[in-house]
Amino acid sequence: MRTIDREKLKAVGFEWGFDLDDRALERFDLCAKLLTETNKQMNLTSITEPDEIITKHFLDSLLFFKALDPPKAAKIIDVGTGAGFPGLPLLIYREDLNISFLDSTQKKLIYIERVLAEMGLKGETLHLRAEEAGQNPHLRESYDIATARAVASLNILAEYCLPLVKKGGYFVALKAQTAKEESDAAAGALKTLGGRIISQNEFKLGEAGDRNIIVTEKLGPTPKKYPRPAGAIKKKPL
Repeated sequence: MRTIDREKLKAVGFEWGFDLDDRALERFDLCAKLLTETNKQMNLTSITEPDEIITKHFLDSLLFFKALDPPKAAKIIDVGTGAGFPGLPLLIYREDLNISFLDSTQKKLIYIERVLAEMGLKGETLHLRAEEAGQNPHLRESYDIATARAVASLNILAEYCLPLVKKGGYFVALKAQTAKEESDAAAGALKTLGGRIISQNEFKLGEAGDRNIIVTEKLGPTPKKYPRPAGAIKKKPL
């Protein structure tokens, strides 16, 4: 039994320039099925209607590719992944990507591992807080791209994400309507952390609202003291 209208997903994807083949559509449908089933036992998302899943989870995540086209086999970390967005849709559309799913809640990562296994896709899960990951010598400045969706304001999110990105890499933040105000307020923080905004992309999704994707390039190394402990980040944001 199908969870979502695959023809609608295919049409919506085509409208935005995404050619979704039968295998991708099947995987998106399975992802939606597992999301709605698991959400009955565990709070993963407030978005559970099939059409809203298509627009607010799947398309919203895929818009990442309208802002940045990662090179083949790029190493990406999805910070504060939660229910696996944007990471899972990115991997369904681009199987070649090496995606790590980072979250501090173990049960969410167990869910993501199940989804990956049932879809026949490979990905890494990391059970760490973002500030711990950023200070981990095996993870720090080792990713081509760090991305996050609706986790925190941009100046705070940057301190969690940019330390994980190598020089010449990118931090891609998926935001809502407040992106312009957030990017202006975060300019100083980004400079301190070694980054600079290179593009801001606005997308209008009709009833689903506006989406903004901010791309920051990593120009130089992040000072070793960042990221600070979570309490310090929240108490005194950059």
